Amino acid sequence: MTNEALRDTFFAECEELIEALTEDLEIVAGGVWDVETINAIFRAVHSIKGAAGAFGFTDLVAFAHHYETILDLIRSDKLEIDGVVLRLITRSSDTLAELVDCSRVEDSPLPDAIPGLTAELEEMAASVKGNSPDEPEPEIAFTFMPLTIPLDLGSDDGPEEYAISFQPNAVMYQNGHEPLQLFAALKKMGELHVTTDFENVPELSAFDFDEGYLDWDLTLHTTETEAAIADVFNFVEGLCELKISPVKAPALPEAETPAAVLVEALIEPVLAVEPGPVMAQPTKAPPAKAAPPQKAQSTLRVDPERVDRLINSVGELIINQAVINQNLKDCGLDANSEIISALEDYGTLAREIQEGVMSIRAQPVKSLFQRMGRVVREAGEATGKAVNFVSEGEATEIDKTMLERLADPLTHMLRNAVDHGIEDPATRLETGKDQTGTVNLSAAHRSGHVVIEIRDDGAGLNRERLLSKAIEKGIVSADAKLSESEIDALLFAPGFSTAENVTNLSGRGVGMDVVKTAITSLGGKVGITSQAGKGSRFTISLPLTLAVLDGMIVEVGAETMVIPLSSVIETVRPKPEEIREAGPGEMVLYVRGAYVPVVDSGALLGMRQEELTSMDGTFVLIDANNTVIAVYVDAIHDQRQVVIKSLKGNYGTIDGIAAATILGDGKIALIIDPEALLQLSDNQNPARQRIKLEA
Repeated sequence: MTNEALRDTFFAECEELIEALTEDLEIVAGGVWDVETINAIFRAVHSIKGAAGAFGFTDLVAFAHHYETILDLIRSDKLEIDGVVLRLITRSSDTLAELVDCSRVEDSPLPDAIPGLTAELEEMAASVKGNSPDEPEPEIAFTFMPLTIPLDLGSDDGPEEYAISFQPNAVMYQNGHEPLQLFAALKKMGELHVTTDFENVPELSAFDFDEGYLDWDLTLHTTETEAAIADVFNFVEGLCELKISPVKAPALPEAETPAAVLVEALIEPVLAVEPGPVMAQPTKAPPAKAAPPQKAQSTLRVDPERVDRLINSVGELIINQAVINQNLKDCGLDANSEIISALEDYGTLAREIQEGVMSIRAQPVKSLFQRMGRVVREAGEATGKAVNFVSEGEATEIDKTMLERLADPLTHMLRNAVDHGIEDPATRLETGKDQTGTVNLSAAHRSGHVVIEIRDDGAGLNRERLLSKAIEKGIVSADAKLSESEIDALLFAPGFSTAENVTNLSGRGVGMDVVKTAITSLGGKVGITSQAGKGSRFTISLPLTLAVLDGMIVEVGAETMVIPLSSVIETVRPKPEEIREAGPGEMVLYVRGAYVPVVDSGALLGMRQEELTSMDGTFVLIDANNTVIAVYVDAIHDQRQVVIKSLKGNYGTIDGIAAATILGDGKIALIIDPEALLQLSDNQNPARQRIKLEA
């Protein structure tokens, strides 16, 4: 494995460890934790520190060491977790995650919080009686014996003695674990004697750096239980052969000649050569009696490009099945014939394969939501507001590509929720609220979509101020009559901002515009609801995947096209008197007491040379950027799932068109982009007035 591949694996494993770390910290914050929760947090930080050292990430190692010191004081009952300590370890975890991200890019600047936070950790450690943040590790003395090296590690007395046989597998070294760290942990339990067996070490010419040749026999004199001893080896469970047996306490041999340098020279090459990923540590203590070694759970990491190629191939398989099905229908074969039955089985199997392949790209939103928790905490500190972050539905799965591209828009929205939505503590107390505000982030599957909601219990939208700012910036005219939903939608206008001053969080007028653009590019839409004094809710609706689409097959002119089903509100066949002229070149459709602008898709997309003078046909009501429009089509055929094919790489950008697909008859059908279609219509008719006529 190349160094670059090892680095990628290291960062992937760090993400998993930080995810587990954040989850355990939430348990601690909830007040239902136990000592094993702290042990799990300690192991995660220790694992990141150990692997980071192998790659030379000294800043990451140094900070992790200070953080690790505090956790060690907590788990040894020398430091109690109160509000101050909880806040300190939570901030440290956030900074540790930032440092991991910084380590990905060479010469990346360190987070600004590092110096101050490191000083706080050192001060906290120094304030604990009898401890120092720079307390040295226990010294380990070595003595020579034939084929073995005994290590006299102390003189503490204890009533019980245990014989420990420790035989690491090669994968233990590849995962960056160090036997000396395990021995140091055992030393803290009592009097330890370690014997190293060199019998299996081959000649240098036959030495394989990917193998492990050293075994150890240990004798521990301690008051701890056998289960507590086994807990030390949680780091390497499944990566070694371990046996713990109680014995009568024999006399320990005295240490002779120190040989730490020799042992370190023999051990370190095995540990340092191309270390692999740090494995997530188990949080459950092993049984009291040593069980047979279990095989470590394996994870297959695949290049995303390979998965994309597989998805494309499966898409072609689905299209091929639809083509065969259409050809057989054209041949007039009986629906009960054997070949039709076999084709149906083929179609079922193809869709099962498609669902399986799509699930490979699906990942829970948990890791993203945990990152957003850091965003909310940082925004609260930057604004001086007390904010509680609550997440729900973290197990909800979404396409990996969408998961990655959601990070920026969610960051903007959550910062705005804290900066503009949540009031300062004094104002909240004056209005009868708790001085700590709450921001909720939730995800769920609804009707074939992923719905992500951001809710806050702040002041809600000030619509008078929104409209005033929009008029001031020339976004709307001074005499415009806008509904509440239309005023709310002004938040997504380019360059719009209500901030009086530019800060690190807001005021540059690009945040919510970026949100709308990013979500629209993912085939989704965003909506707003707000109540004065009670807060706001932003709802993001996204497709489950970017590879397939539920669409309505329509006929526009002489062409077959697809309208995304997620944007379709309803279809209407109106009476002639329900279509009226609202102005030059502007037609509206009367639907249940309201007038909806009409868009002739055929003329707009160049399928017809001239607009129709009489629209006696079918209209599809579409939600385009929070605006309902009535799209005229010549016919509606059916609804089906289609495979999306991008036009940008093969052809280019087409106004009003999002992508293309191949239908069962082999024809190419263009997929309409509702928002782009509305924009195209507005560009061709700049004098359009979006008003509601009297019924």
